[in-house]
Amino acid sequence: MDELRVIEIKKSVFADNEHDADLLRGELHQQGVFLLNLMSAPGSGKTTTLIQTITRLKDKLRIGVMEADIDSDVDARKMREATGVESIQLHTGGMCHLDAEMTRQGLAALDLAATDLVILENVGNLVCPAEFDTGAVRNAMILSVPEGDDKPLKYPLMFSVCDVVLINKTDVMPYFDFDLEKCTEYIRMRNPKAQVIPICAKTGEGIDTFVDWIIAEVAGWKNDN
Repeated sequence: MDELRVIEIKKSVFADNEHDADLLRGELHQQGVFLLNLMSAPGSGKTTTLIQTITRLKDKLRIGVMEADIDSDVDARKMREATGVESIQLHTGGMCHLDAEMTRQGLAALDLAATDLVILENVGNLVCPAEFDTGAVRNAMILSVPEGDDKPLKYPLMFSVCDVVLINKTDVMPYFDFDLEKCTEYIRMRNPKAQVIPICAKTGEGIDTFVDWIIAEVAGWKNDN
């Protein structure tokens, strides 16, 4: 009996996407556009965090936002109404992530010549979005206190690919069994270089630190041209 042949399709898909992502990053670099990919689980406070962040940034940088979701345009409308910045909705057709080509299609709908920073709010998921390089310059994620301080142990890839981790909803920390020091230790186990920033998107606490990080990253990206 002939030996069964096994084709590793998944590996090929990832390799092709990584190539496309590198090409997209190079194009964005030439245009002086910084792409930030923001990931998290549903309900972590991504949109509220972005509104707080963009409100502080929009007088300093020209910003565009891409809101990814399986369906609906709720987030894009909310973002545009709250901040006034250019916002578009990306429908993934049921897919739980964005890849580089999908991101490229979204960017084509923005006026990149008049944009310094594009923020991609990825699909709410702690697994799939971490597996696909979107072509972003930096990856950020939000972990909310109600999710628990052990998430870096349960979802190692997500934390290993992120340059900054925002720990949101610190205002409810007294009501949950959440150890900030222990969580930070777990994050460092996965990614020693990740910056950890405790925030409260509801009150704005800690958002300025995140804003300063973005400004510094954008400036470094542009100066490297």
